[in-house]
Amino acid sequence: MPLTVLPIKSTLKKELFHLFESIVADLADANIVPQNDDVIVISSKYVANSQGRVLEYNKVMPSTDAEKIAKRFRMKPSIAEIILRESDTIFGGIPGFVITSSDNIMAPNAGIDKSNTKSGTLVLYPNEPYLGAEHLKRKFLLKYNVHVGIIIADSRLMPGRVGTVGVAIACAGIEPTSDLRGEKDLYGNALKVTFQAVADDLASIANLKMGEGSDATPCVLIRNSDAMITDRKIREDEMAISYEQCVYVRGLGTRI
Repeated sequence: MPLTVLPIKSTLKKELFHLFESIVADLADANIVPQNDDVIVISSKYVANSQGRVLEYNKVMPSTDAEKIAKRFRMKPSIAEIILRESDTIFGGIPGFVITSSDNIMAPNAGIDKSNTKSGTLVLYPNEPYLGAEHLKRKFLLKYNVHVGIIIADSRLMPGRVGTVGVAIACAGIEPTSDLRGEKDLYGNALKVTFQAVADDLASIANLKMGEGSDATPCVLIRNSDAMITDRKIREDEMAISYEQCVYVRGLGTRI
């Protein structure tokens, strides 16, 4: 069966809302009924908005460390303070952007976003996204009696490339990666280090349909993806590698 991608339109939400009930209503409006093995990809900003993870950044009081970062990277001290709070690691940056790690994901400015939110506010990453994805998976089972995969996705820049692609912030009910080590390539060579980033691949497919502007498509249902649906709880570190093993981090830290 061919892979099918079904965008799920919604309406603009300006206040706190119930995420699952909103998705159910949007599915009904689109005449879409979830089936076993479907994968539902949800915008991380949509999840964050449902949690009230929106800040008026001019009301944030910067610390001394934030003032230093703001001066170094030419940004508002209040923005620098939020980046500090949301980051696990700060690697460096350029004017206007601090390269950070947040929730095991390398991203500019800890993933905070001024797009698709009111002027003067910004949206953070969701709270406990893996737990949220797990709860959504169970709710789909209870309401529709189907086993689905849930991916909470964001868009990100790729090194040396123009534009954004999707990245899985968290997932539940789906094996996030596929270990291809030991398999053969077209010439019979054994693959030694290859993993397929299944959840990230599906997040990129969804990102194409979600758009980046006024599309109002916070969810996408992907059918016949051949992704492996699972009942086991996905750990938060399964899609990440240590930065000591990352070829980009290690490579850029080596001077020639």
